[in-house]
Amino acid sequence: MPTATQRLFHEVPAPDALMEAAPTRGLARPEEVLRPPLPLAEAATVAPSPAERGLQLLRRHAPAYLMGACSLLGIVLFWHLATTYRLDFYVRFTNIPTPMEVLSKVIEVNSSPKFIKNVGMSLRRIFLGFAIATVLGVVLGMLIGRYRLTRGFLFPAMEVFRPIPAIAWVPISIMLWPDNEVSIVFITFIGAFFPILLNTVSGVQAVDGVLLRASQCLGARERQIMWYVVLPGAAPQIFTGLAVGMGVAWVSLIAAEMISGQFGIGYFTWEAYSLISYPEIVLGMITIGVLGLLCSGLIRFVGKSMMPWLSYGARAGGAR
Repeated sequence: MPTATQRLFHEVPAPDALMEAAPTRGLARPEEVLRPPLPLAEAATVAPSPAERGLQLLRRHAPAYLMGACSLLGIVLFWHLATTYRLDFYVRFTNIPTPMEVLSKVIEVNSSPKFIKNVGMSLRRIFLGFAIATVLGVVLGMLIGRYRLTRGFLFPAMEVFRPIPAIAWVPISIMLWPDNEVSIVFITFIGAFFPILLNTVSGVQAVDGVLLRASQCLGARERQIMWYVVLPGAAPQIFTGLAVGMGVAWVSLIAAEMISGQFGIGYFTWEAYSLISYPEIVLGMITIGVLGLLCSGLIRFVGKSMMPWLSYGARAGGAR
């Protein structure tokens, strides 16, 4: 055998050496595959207690609450300084009551049932008018946004009535309805209806066409498409319309109560103006603001409860 061939034969490593030197990137040896897996440590799955859950929510929302409290305290501080020192620089604070005067008036009016009755009447009117506006606005908005025939038949008429302010409906509503209470609820309904309608129409038209075609390909009927595809897709803009409509409904309600009401927080404020009771005027304004804030907060809470995917998306996107 030639010398070169003998050298090559003797330099070839043994099979065991080849096995040891073989690259193992992306491969596994048979003994490693057949080896039983190591036991994993059991993870502790202890559900947090209600107190811990509440503490986590408080930590998450504490900065927002703190900033809101600082904003309100800043307004109260400016109000106190402006009324204490009677500032007069084109905007006059000489006749504006101080925060302590308004606070004493709060204690005074809460001792009699008259103020509570006025607040209750306003809340009843706002919820009745807003509930009717929500049902009609959402239903008509979905029909107008989804079907071309309905949009061509109803939308022009809605656009004619939409620019008319709710306060302009007061004389007509008094003539239309036999009861003064019903006319005030009607004006509240008018104020809330159009923002809800327009936002619902916009939300329905913004639903992704791919989702609609996919549901049709899967055999969904029109009623199922409206309930399971269109309504969830338009829900964010619907709740935006509800929040805007609630604010406009309060404006319309207060104006109607000031003009033709006999009870309600708007009537209370206007009566205080007629009697030149400045602390009661400010108290009425603050009450309207607090009630409007609570109603809008309730709508946002319901919206977050019914659309949890928006909260998850905001967290995943790092909303600031």
